[in-house]
Amino acid sequence: MKPLSIVVLGGTGFVGRRLVPRLHADGHRIRVLSRNRERRRELGVLPRVCVENCDVHDRAALKRHLAGADAAINLVGILNERGSDGSGFRKAHVELTATLIAACKATGVHRLLQMSALRAGEGASHYLHTRGEAEARVRASHLAWTIFRPSVIFGPGDGLFCRFAELLRKAPVLPIARAGARFAPVYVGDVAEAFARALVHPHTTGHTYELIGPRVVTLREIVRWTGHLSGHRRPVIGLPDALGAMQARIGEWLPGKPISRDNFRSLRLDSIGDKDGLGQLGIVATPMELIVPAMLGADRREAELARYRATHRG
Repeated sequence: MKPLSIVVLGGTGFVGRRLVPRLHADGHRIRVLSRNRERRRELGVLPRVCVENCDVHDRAALKRHLAGADAAINLVGILNERGSDGSGFRKAHVELTATLIAACKATGVHRLLQMSALRAGEGASHYLHTRGEAEARVRASHLAWTIFRPSVIFGPGDGLFCRFAELLRKAPVLPIARAGARFAPVYVGDVAEAFARALVHPHTTGHTYELIGPRVVTLREIVRWTGHLSGHRRPVIGLPDALGAMQARIGEWLPGKPISRDNFRSLRLDSIGDKDGLGQLGIVATPMELIVPAMLGADRREAELARYRATHRG
C-alpha cells in the first residue's frame, strides 16, 4: 500500500482522535486542520502528523493546506447551534463542504471522504436536512467521493453513555424526550476503521456506507443500562411529546445544551439502517457490551466487589 498525504478537517474531534492514529499506523502522512492546534497536542507527537491552525471556512487557507495532498477527509459536524434558524448547521455542514469541494478542485485533490449521518436529508431537523444537502453537494462534485452515515457513535469520552452517566450522577430522576427513539450505536473504533479501509480501496468510490452496530436499542434502554453500569440507577421517565418539546426548549438554555429543539426533531426519526456498511468493508461490528462496561467503570467495580467477597468469605 502506497502511503498517502491526507488532509483531515475535524481531526481533533471525537472520531478524528481515533482516525488520525489509525491512518498513521498505515504509514500515511496526515495534516490535521484545527481552529486551535493546542487543543489536541498529543496528535502532533506522531511523527507523520502535523496539526495546523486553520480557519477551514477560508477557501484560500484550505487551498494552501491541500496543495500536494492525495485525499481530504471531512469530519466536521455540529449537533447544536446558537439560535434556531439553522444557520449554524448550514455553515458547518453545507457551506464548509462547498468550500472544501472548491478547494479540492482548485488543488487537484480528487479523493474526498465525507462524514454524514443516518437519515440525512430526512425529517424536519436542521441537522439532518443540512447533512443531506452536504451529501448532495459531494455527489454532484465529480470528485472520487465516499460518504459515511453512522448511527450514534459510542466510545470513551462520548456524548452518549458518558453524558448520560454524568446526568444520572446529578439527577435523582431523569425525564427524557422521545424515550422510544431507536438507535444502532456504532463503536468509534469501527468508524475509524471504515474510513481507513475505504481510503485505500478504489471500489468504495461513489458509495455511501451506513455504519451501524449489531444491536438496536431505544433511548430509554440506553439510559437505564448506563445507570446500571455507572452505579447511578435512577427512575427514567419517558415524556409525552408535548412535555418533551418543552424540555427541549428549556434544555437549549442549560449549560452544555443537554437537548435542543433541533435534537428533539431529529429524535422523531429512528437512527437505524438496513445495510451493514461495516460488513461491506470487511469489518465485524463491535458490540456495546465489549466496550461500555469498562468505559463506565462497571468492570472495575465488579472486580472490587469480587475481591471484597473473597476476603470476607465465611
